[in-house]
Amino acid sequence: MTPDEEADLQRRRRSRNLVVGGALLFFAVLFYAITIVRMGD
Repeated sequence: MTPDEEADLQRRRRSRNLVVGGALLFFAVLFYAITIVRMGD
């Protein structure tokens, strides 16, 4: 694998990891908000 291909692979892996991390953070905040709202009832 050439250095350019390796760099491209790492760049795509990093961007995919950021998307997955953002989705996990979104769901964590969503569940937290739902829990707070339900405790208020």
